[in-house]
Amino acid sequence: MQDLRIALVQADQIWEDKPANLLHYEELLKSVSETDLILLPEMFQTGFSMNVKVLAEKMEDSSGISWLKKQAGEKNAAFYTSLIIEEDGKYYNRGIFAEPNGKITYYDKRKLFGMAEEPIHFTAGSKEVIVDYLGWKINLQICYDLRFPENIRNGEIDGLPAYDLLLYVANWPERRIQHWSVLLPARAIENQCYVAGLNRVGTDNSGLSYNGQSKLINLLGEQLSNLSNSEGVIRVSISYHEMAQLREKLPFLKDSNYRSFGN
Repeated sequence: MQDLRIALVQADQIWEDKPANLLHYEELLKSVSETDLILLPEMFQTGFSMNVKVLAEKMEDSSGISWLKKQAGEKNAAFYTSLIIEEDGKYYNRGIFAEPNGKITYYDKRKLFGMAEEPIHFTAGSKEVIVDYLGWKINLQICYDLRFPENIRNGEIDGLPAYDLLLYVANWPERRIQHWSVLLPARAIENQCYVAGLNRVGTDNSGLSYNGQSKLINLLGEQLSNLSNSEGVIRVSISYHEMAQLREKLPFLKDSNYRSFGN
């Protein structure tokens, strides 16, 4: 199995200004090449806004998804991020995994952040989503999901782990960044997988400050890379072979009570 090259794009977000955010990402992405997977922050076009009626898009004509598909094709890399989607009169904080061939897989955030009134404006998702990409099984997550390990308990299905990599895209505020820094390695250790956590920087319209701390964690909970509190791009290659060797040496997942897929 080939190694997976990942780029985490830690960016400041311009409040509710979609064109400005897309242009800003395009500038940051100029330095990104020869990679397989690129992460952008949660609600990448708008920042973490509850202004759903104004900002929501529909899947069939989403300018945000069109932009992601275009960038994925140009970079020959998958993109993962989230945006506000309206469907049947409901609004979702929807994770979008866009592949270079145009394929789109989506995940609706299951744990909505009550302190920001997210459950008032959004509908929670109900299903786990694992993408098979370049032979890697990738579990899609969004921000507040990080606090709830019961939803993503890894284990074996027919002798193979359910997934290999957890992705978290976030708007995680500086005031609780210690939780972020502790929970990311915890998820890696307990699920024997790699974890990529991508956060934003800057200040949003409510005055909340974000200081990044995006990072890539290995199965032992060790940081492979870290960005502190400024804009930038992490590029890391993760090894399937090293992961498989460690799982064989420490076969903890065989003892896991893996829940039924989708619950």
